[in-house]
Amino acid sequence: MPGSKSHTIRAVAIASLATGESLIREPLDSLDAQAAVRAYRALGAQIDTSDPRLWRVRGVGGRPRVPEDIIDVGNSGTTLRIAIGSAALLPLDTGHAVFTGDHQIRRRPVEPLLASLRDLGATAFSVRRNACAPAVVGGQILGGRTAIDATNSQYLTSLLLNCPLADPSRAYTEIEVTRLGERPYVEMTLDWLDRQGIRYENDSFRRFIIPGGQAYRPFDRAVPADWSSATFFLVAGAICEGQVTATGLDPRDTQGDRAVAEYLRAMGARVDVSDDRVSVARGDLNGVEIDLNATPDALPALAVAACFARGTTQLINVEEARRKETDRIRVMATELRKLGADIDERPDGLVIRGRPLRGGRVEGHDDHRVVMALVLVGLAGTEPVTVSTAEAAAVTFPRFVELMRSLGADIETTE
Repeated sequence: MPGSKSHTIRAVAIASLATGESLIREPLDSLDAQAAVRAYRALGAQIDTSDPRLWRVRGVGGRPRVPEDIIDVGNSGTTLRIAIGSAALLPLDTGHAVFTGDHQIRRRPVEPLLASLRDLGATAFSVRRNACAPAVVGGQILGGRTAIDATNSQYLTSLLLNCPLADPSRAYTEIEVTRLGERPYVEMTLDWLDRQGIRYENDSFRRFIIPGGQAYRPFDRAVPADWSSATFFLVAGAICEGQVTATGLDPRDTQGDRAVAEYLRAMGARVDVSDDRVSVARGDLNGVEIDLNATPDALPALAVAACFARGTTQLINVEEARRKETDRIRVMATELRKLGADIDERPDGLVIRGRPLRGGRVEGHDDHRVVMALVLVGLAGTEPVTVSTAEAAAVTFPRFVELMRSLGADIETTE
């Protein structure tokens, strides 16, 4: 499995804010990760990606510079939110950073993060006053108190990563978390802070207190393999003939999508987890209820798995899936119905009654996880499936088609 997108972008951010040279081993070299590289280069970091297996980053010592141009994060919401927080560290009165992205990024909200940065002393606003990018951000985070609705965990991650570098003239930053979704991603961020020796207090994820004036150290670390990418291969093992083994996965890592192995086991798939690999083979799949609040990225692939299970599957408590690259609840219901699925939308999820699917043409909606999930229908069904905007898979998984072919999948790509 390729390196984790979430870990790679956190690694780039922390290395870029540190003093000295960091080594990032086995990073995910994808469009999202390259967006993070561009963003932090624009903020002053020196990043050498000439060796795809070893990136070298010389950081700015907690003092980013004003970019010479607009920062375009492409399709990377993680980069947008984390880098916006870093731009709020720009020295006062030196200038601002302007962030934009593709058509999907310009529809995804960032106002909760911008509001918190304003609470803490920074300049931060949406250019079109629509709560989305383009956004203008400048320094300087001074500390103080803020409350944030972190149903999108990236808002909280941005504050946790950047507030330790706030102006030390105020003693601390206090963050009240009014709601929290995707908790495992926050746990991932805290693990990075712990490895860096960053001081903070965590009151049961409801309140954080972070002293300012801290610093990041250079590091040498390998990026863990990506459980989110592995999801599509684990589901393939559960719905196709034969067994799929995904290697390089750490079952102790903080990534929330490691729970997918247990979701599939609960549905009846044969699942074996060892120290560095997960094997999945088809069993007697049955419908279950799965709470996806902590793992919303798993919804597209699990929706497909549910189509091949007997009975009814309910994917619940995952309203945040409507605010990803697309409204994934609506999109997956719409596209799977084209292939014969019996599926209903709920405000916070999907209800799917398993039955055989047919082939046909479906839209990928420029959403990497939707594209890869719909491919799974073609693998397990009896008729071909054609998925548009297949190039979107490169956002997080450039080798998706190559690795599927290595298992014997018959996949053709066309212009």
